[in-house]
Amino acid sequence: MVPGQAVLEGLAPAAGTGAQRAPVVEARDLSLIFQTPDAPVTALSDINLTIRRGDFVSLIGPSGCGKTTLMRVVADLARQTSGTLLVNGGSAEQARLDRAYGYVFQAPALYPWRSIERNIMLPLEIMGMSKAERRERAARYLDLVGLKGFERKFPWQLSGGMQQRVSIARALSFEPALLLMDEPFGALDEITRDNLNVHLLRLWEKTGITVIFVTHSIPEAVFLSSKIVVMSPRPGRILEVIDSDLPTDRDLDARETPEFLEIAHRVRVALRAGHSYD
Repeated sequence: MVPGQAVLEGLAPAAGTGAQRAPVVEARDLSLIFQTPDAPVTALSDINLTIRRGDFVSLIGPSGCGKTTLMRVVADLARQTSGTLLVNGGSAEQARLDRAYGYVFQAPALYPWRSIERNIMLPLEIMGMSKAERRERAARYLDLVGLKGFERKFPWQLSGGMQQRVSIARALSFEPALLLMDEPFGALDEITRDNLNVHLLRLWEKTGITVIFVTHSIPEAVFLSSKIVVMSPRPGRILEVIDSDLPTDRDLDARETPEFLEIAHRVRVALRAGHSYD
C-alpha cells in the first residue's frame, strides 16, 4: 500500500476508530524566538495544540500573529526555540523526509514552461516514480480537483482559481496524510473563493485527509473547519480552540444558518479579546 493510501480512499473525516483518530500533530509548550539585529522577536509563545487524523483545522488571527510560522514549524521549514512538536508521532524533520505532508502556498508556484500534467508530476519525478505511475497519479488527482482534460494546458492558460486547484492536485499527488494550506485563496475574488471553498470541503469529505489551513477570513474558517484555532497578536498564542459540529455535507447556504452565525460570533469575540490580550 502506498503512503497515505488508506486516507485517500474515502475515510470520512468525522468518523473512525481510535486508531484512525490518532494525533497527527501534537505541540506542547512550543515557542519560537527570532534573533534580529535590534532585539529578539517572539513569534510563538507556549503553543499547546493537538490535531487529530481527519480534522480540518483553520488557524485564524491578525496579520503577524504567527499562523504561517506555526505551519512552517509543522513542515520543518522553521524550528521551535523551545517546547516539543510531534508529527505522526515523530519529529517534524522525519515527517518532512518521509514526505508525510503536502504544502499549498499562497500563490500556485507552477512552472510556466511545464504543462499542467508535468507540474503535478514534478515531485513524483524527484521521488523516482516510474513515468506510467506519474501519469496515472496526475490524471487521478486532476480528476479529483475537477480539472480532467486540462493535462496539456499550461499555467498561463488557466484562471487563478484553476491554478490553485492544480497546486492542490500536486500536493495530493504523492498521497500525504496531512495537507498544509497557507491562505491559498486569499488573492482570489469572492465568487471564485466561494467555489473553491465548496470544492475543498468536498475534497476533504471524500478523502478524509487531515488539513491545516491558514486564513484571515472568519466566514471561510467557519465554513471549512471542524476546529478553529484563534490566535492572538504577536507573540502568537492560542486564545481559544472552537469546535464546529456543522454537517460535513454543508453548502454555501449554511452560512445563513443560526448555527453558523453562532460559531462565527464566537470566533469574532475571541479575536476581539486577543487585541486586548495583556
